[in-house]
Amino acid sequence: MNKIDKIFENNKKWIAEKLAINEDYFENLAKGQQPEFLYIGCSDSRVTAEDLMGVQPGEVFIHRNIANLVNNVDLNVMSVINYAIRHLKVNHVVVCGHYNCGGVKAAMQPVDMGILNPWLRNIRDVYRTHKDELNNIKDEDARYKRLVELNVQEQCVNLIKTAAVQEAYKDRGLMVHGWVFDIHSGKLIDLKIDFDNILKNIMEIYKLY
Repeated sequence: MNKIDKIFENNKKWIAEKLAINEDYFENLAKGQQPEFLYIGCSDSRVTAEDLMGVQPGEVFIHRNIANLVNNVDLNVMSVINYAIRHLKVNHVVVCGHYNCGGVKAAMQPVDMGILNPWLRNIRDVYRTHKDELNNIKDEDARYKRLVELNVQEQCVNLIKTAAVQEAYKDRGLMVHGWVFDIHSGKLIDLKIDFDNILKNIMEIYKLY
């Protein structure tokens, strides 16, 4: 059996398992979705949102890209954010990075990455913004981990700059969360980002509501 055939065989087994537990599973699934969370994570094949959060289909609206970026000129992520917040009415938006992120690692290297250059520049700008802190970390692995965390923080700030997030925060108390998945232990880590302190000097520029 080749790898493609194996996938379709796995699908049949998955269907059978779901129906054995609940014969109406797919009928209920087809009725629609009311997720509580929007999850913005990395495309890394080792990091699957449903597994690490322990959630079921319909509970989380998911967007993934290289290094979990929230780039205001990326129509893909901006469309996902607007749809999830304004139409699905999610109440929590999570940006989740992970240690050992290849995108963050690539951004730390002074190497021409071709078509990836403009994408990685967003992470390099995070490094530039926090250069003093990062350069004071002498251990390269520790610096790498800290950049993963700071990248999550900056993508959360990018989220808060958007009109959709600000409107939902004002209207229904939507919350933004920054997490990191520790790929070595399987643990989810809440970075407990102090957004009030981070945004106090720039909110007058980005406040729309």
